[in-house]
Amino acid sequence: MKCVLFYHAFTSCWNNGNAHFLRGYARELHALGHEVVVFEPIDGWSRLNAIREGGSHAMDDIPALFSGIDIRRYDTGLDLARALDGADLVIVHEWNSPDLIAQIGRRRAQDASFTLLFHDTHHRAVSAPEELAQFDLDGFDGVLAFGEVLRQIYLKLGWADRAFTWHEAADVALYHPLPQVERTDDLVWIGNWGDGERSAELNEFLVKPVAELKLRASVHGVRYSDDALHTIRSAGIRYGGWLPAHWAPVAFAGARATIHVPRGPYVALLPGIPTIRVFEALACGIPLISAPWSDAEGLFPEGAYLSAADGAQMKQALRAVIDDPEFSAAMVATGLKVIRDRHTCRHRAEQLIDIVTDLRDSSRSARPQHDIGAVA
Repeated sequence: MKCVLFYHAFTSCWNNGNAHFLRGYARELHALGHEVVVFEPIDGWSRLNAIREGGSHAMDDIPALFSGIDIRRYDTGLDLARALDGADLVIVHEWNSPDLIAQIGRRRAQDASFTLLFHDTHHRAVSAPEELAQFDLDGFDGVLAFGEVLRQIYLKLGWADRAFTWHEAADVALYHPLPQVERTDDLVWIGNWGDGERSAELNEFLVKPVAELKLRASVHGVRYSDDALHTIRSAGIRYGGWLPAHWAPVAFAGARATIHVPRGPYVALLPGIPTIRVFEALACGIPLISAPWSDAEGLFPEGAYLSAADGAQMKQALRAVIDDPEFSAAMVATGLKVIRDRHTCRHRAEQLIDIVTDLRDSSRSARPQHDIGAVA
């Protein structure tokens, strides 16, 4: 198949965790023998911020890391007819502009022969439904939702058997153990501070435990305010700035533990959807301790990671994994196994091919005629 993928960003992962998975499954589609063409806007906010903060050299590795994928940047003069020429499968990620989404949908509705899928990896369907209502999906053949709870929302919108649960996964070509790297930190956390929406949780599960246990710790990410930087530095935590996704495995390898602190919408409104960092940390073989979230879909077996209900339990868990090498090794083995057995980008690429095949073969493969804007 010729697969044409429209992303907000492929070369940049600045404040864009989705890029990790999008790159990974694109690589696996190519490895399975499919032609892969990726379109990204030349002025996308992720790419421009990456250049501003890290310099263009921070993205220099990407073409070589994803050899064989045709990456094309476009501006307002994008020729859609040419971009879609010969396509068998077209996937449009939800970070694209509503106008581009609508244009591609109209071309599919005009009897274009490709299969057109909308890929939703955001909580806006429950946290800001008015934003979802901006998307004209009438011409799309189906929706790829990154969790069952999100798929259920599309079912309520009338997508019946055309909405599919398609979780993110680890790109194990990049994310894997690096035993040759010396573990010099007790804890590393890779994540964005944001706009203060989880400051309380980060203080409880990250800052205070590190300070009270006097751990050697590092954090990486973007959107750290002056107040946030003061908070973490006062706790003795080193701030390493933005860390491009393909450099993260070295950071994981250099620490004895990491933590997962999900954002509020994923805890309260989208149970069962972990962040991409859970998959990646387990794939890298680092013990993971998580703040509360519900693994409603049973993605991970008991023992793959530890759960901490509050800051006190986080301290206990950190002490346990740092002080007990055998306990940590058992966690790592369980986590690595579930990733390799169930949650790699190859698994998701194969699932995607099955979805496309089912859509094409089904007698119910006529395009949906539902107005998603009606839910606003």
